[in-house]
Amino acid sequence: MDAAAAPHGDPRAAAGGGAPARGLGRHEYAVLALTFASYASFHASRKPPSIVKGVLSAEWPPFSGARGTHRLGELDVAFLSAYALAMFAAGHLADRADLRRLLGAAMLASGAACAALGAAYFLDVHALAFFVAAQVASGVVQSAGWPCVVAVVGNWFGHASKRGTIMGVWNSHTSVGNIAGSVLAAAVLEFGWGWSFLVPAFVIAALGVVVLFFLVAHPSEAGLEVQAMEVEMNGDGGEEVELLGEDKKEAQGDGDDELEMEMGSQLPRAIGFLEAWRLPGVAPFAFCLFFSKLVAYTFLYWLPFYIRNNAVAGQFLSHKASGILSIVFDIAGVLGGISAGFLSDAIGARAVTSVLFLFLSIPALIVYRTYGSISMHHNIGLMFLSGYFVNGPYSLITTAVATDLGTQDAIKGNSRALATVSAIIDGTGSVGAALGPLLTGYISTRGWNSVFFMLIVSISLAILFLIRLAKDEIVTKLSTRS
Repeated sequence: MDAAAAPHGDPRAAAGGGAPARGLGRHEYAVLALTFASYASFHASRKPPSIVKGVLSAEWPPFSGARGTHRLGELDVAFLSAYALAMFAAGHLADRADLRRLLGAAMLASGAACAALGAAYFLDVHALAFFVAAQVASGVVQSAGWPCVVAVVGNWFGHASKRGTIMGVWNSHTSVGNIAGSVLAAAVLEFGWGWSFLVPAFVIAALGVVVLFFLVAHPSEAGLEVQAMEVEMNGDGGEEVELLGEDKKEAQGDGDDELEMEMGSQLPRAIGFLEAWRLPGVAPFAFCLFFSKLVAYTFLYWLPFYIRNNAVAGQFLSHKASGILSIVFDIAGVLGGISAGFLSDAIGARAVTSVLFLFLSIPALIVYRTYGSISMHHNIGLMFLSGYFVNGPYSLITTAVATDLGTQDAIKGNSRALATVSAIIDGTGSVGAALGPLLTGYISTRGWNSVFFMLIVSISLAILFLIRLAKDEIVTKLSTRS
């Protein structure tokens, strides 16, 4: 078995008889960079529908006319519902499959699905069924992306002492991908909306090829001993600290088959779906993410359309300008995710941090809706504030929290549970993500105040699911200090 093909949970060193890797540092940075770019490309390929909404609603049947926004909302839910349902199966698959091959294949297939939507422009396709089918196919293949990248990063950083900060920085790939997708789609929109799909499709497919050839899904594939491995970052200089148990496993010759079989038999079993749901904290955070992601994805899919149809300082922006301006929300999301991760590490309380950000996002949304139209400065500043608080808990729960829950003591460090747990949490969140844009397509016809009211109610429900966990964290902190 070659190094690239080794399954992510395989504790064996890469075959080939070469010397083990000289250190973990260069490998961990490469893994972070490649998984970051990979998932950013997934999000970039999801952004074109929001950028072209205004054009489709104005000139492209069946999305033009009185029921155009309804059809656009249904198109969003086609992708997101397929994504959410397939996510649960994708988690099981990622726990058992070759992560490198699964992730690379998902990226290539996602590129093909995105390109199919762009081809509709050049082929003059107006059948709603075609768009829905393409979105469903895209949702299914994209569902494999998240469990794969989380499992890979969990393999390398599952025991990092500053996991929240690491994951907060790494999870900025969602916002970076949204920004890149917005810029790419908006930049070529003037040449025809089909190009807004084809360019991101090429990017994700090209990165998929890179993943297939270069991703190292597990330290064992680089010839590194993973027993008792722990990675820490120096808080002052950011330099790598010595690993605990840093003995590196040398590749063995053909005569070591018996040893390899013995070690393979010691692999932890993949956790069951219902068993994962019963793990402490999984259900509350999953349902919290349902409502948190509902809000985040409503902005992801409808913010450019909202900006285009609401005057700023008495002037309506163009489709391209609206798409570019919407990246302010995603830029704020990068900082919000990093801040939430850093704060949760500092106070050692994930639920408290999530509740704090969710609570502050309510007045942020109210102020943005009320005063965002006064001037461009007001719009940018208040949009930034909203993005900061909305994306903070969404980022924290999908990364650091999912990794915490997937490697907790209740499952005795079973790293093969990580993809299943992360899929449950993100899959549940994705059901909410499907619901938000769909409701917005219908509710927006009654006025945008109604849409913002729906978002505030959703945030309030997200808070309710974490109240008990946050209270327990506070009580635990107070008891340890007394």
